[in-house]
Amino acid sequence: MRDKSHEESIERWAEYVRKNPEWKRHLKPFIDSQITIARRAYEKLSETREGREKIQEIKKLKINENF
Repeated sequence: MRDKSHEESIERWAEYVRKNPEWKRHLKPFIDSQITIARRAYEKLSETREGREKIQEIKKLKINENF
């Protein structure tokens, strides 16, 4: 269970987003770079059998966490 400070952080972020519509423009380059790095990591992992197995394990974890 999350504590009250977590809820307060979410509320502050929501308020910031409402008041500052330009927030996406500032955050987009960071998010895009994180996605690029993740894709490169998956590509590198998929070059070996062990890496492909690891990717399958990760995918199973993601599926199980959603339920």
